Amino acid sequence: MHEHGGGGGGVPWAVVLPAAGVLLLAAAYLLLVRAGTGGRPHPRLRTASFLTGCALLAAALLPPVAPFAHHDFRGHMLQHLLIGMYAPLALVLGAPVTVLLRALPPARARRLTAVLRSRPAAVAGHPVTALLLSTGGLAVLYFTPLYDAAAARPSLHWAVHAHFLASGCLFAWAVAGPDPAPARPGVPARILVLGVAIAGHAVISQLMYGGFLVDVNAPADQVRGAAELMYYGGDIAELLLAAALVATWRPAPRRLAGPVRP
Repeated sequence: MHEHGGGGGGVPWAVVLPAAGVLLLAAAYLLLVRAGTGGRPHPRLRTASFLTGCALLAAALLPPVAPFAHHDFRGHMLQHLLIGMYAPLALVLGAPVTVLLRALPPARARRLTAVLRSRPAAVAGHPVTALLLSTGGLAVLYFTPLYDAAAARPSLHWAVHAHFLASGCLFAWAVAGPDPAPARPGVPARILVLGVAIAGHAVISQLMYGGFLVDVNAPADQVRGAAELMYYGGDIAELLLAAALVATWRPAPRRLAGPVRP
């Protein structure tokens, strides 16, 4: 990967800007938790989860992982796993939408709720849409010239990071997020989509390991090592997502039967 940052003793913007962004994200969440209303304290485990997500994101964007990712395709894959799978799951389990709804004035909270209930939000937040953006994005990145183009253009490089963070958060939210999602399908449908995602990651990593279709300008040993990271690291992340789905699932309340007539 192209080395991005201020050389020659200048300000290391490639370190300062990501660190500042992650700190602002964590601070905003904590301020919203403190400003929240509704009479119920925010669960500490959710706060800890969101801050863990921020820490994982910082680990991916700062040394030693970021310089490793710029020079070695295996480092890039480690960075991708942190940005696109592990950090999003931890961030989503922090229930940031719930935190925001509790902190907003009632009128604005109702408007946000209306947006979440809208048809475009239902389509964008459907697990299949999230699957296409996340797993489909992997195929586009590694089986087209996009990876090498991003390696040469810092703006495109950061756009790829932003895409995988956003699509990873969307997928985690659509499958197992504790935040409200009025149009979210039932558990069987979400399990099916998660199974397709697991299969998709396995196929992409195996094709990469065998050198089929992959369009990445990197040594063969780095490509194979990255494929192994993607295969095993992706499996662990998806098992964690499956565990989150089970942990956050709440069965629909049963309707009480009416009185039996003689």
